[in-house]
Amino acid sequence: MWVFGYGSLIWKVDFPFKRKLVGYIEGFQRRFWQGSTDHRGVPGKPGRVVTLVKSAKESKEKVWGVAYEIAEEDEVKVREHLDYREKGGYTLARVKFHPENTQESPIDLELYLATEGNDNYLGPAPINEIAKQVIVSIGPSGKNIDYVLNLAQAMRCIAPGREDPHLYELEREIKSQQKNCDSHIP
Repeated sequence: MWVFGYGSLIWKVDFPFKRKLVGYIEGFQRRFWQGSTDHRGVPGKPGRVVTLVKSAKESKEKVWGVAYEIAEEDEVKVREHLDYREKGGYTLARVKFHPENTQESPIDLELYLATEGNDNYLGPAPINEIAKQVIVSIGPSGKNIDYVLNLAQAMRCIAPGREDPHLYELEREIKSQQKNCDSHIP
């Protein structure tokens, strides 16, 4: 069993794994289009967390992340844990993962993604509006802003120099809005 992490599963790994590989999947884009009412927000005031959306058919866009190999004896326990952790609108999908280390073969694995049909799906919005929502959202797992900033930092560590325009644009907008707010506080 292999699972791909492209959001908090990159920096908040709370399950046993045998090994992990940095790499990417193709044909998707990472977007902050999923509402979180169980981790980074609450019902009525959702936070925003990442999901994957399909790229244009001819696109070879990549989403970098981490693939975790789960030991056979841990599969049931890890699956139950992740099904619960990702219960807020996520479903399982199978994709091909390409390890950064080209000595490793591509791996068919599972990932959790949120689609437009789930109750927490928020969809696209202007980046400044997403940033405003992230800045004020807090849930049982903490501040939404921490989720975004931790993900951006983790991506710089595991995939330095790799493009992720939506993530890094949101990070810049959050910092800009915070700076503007800080300058108005006496």
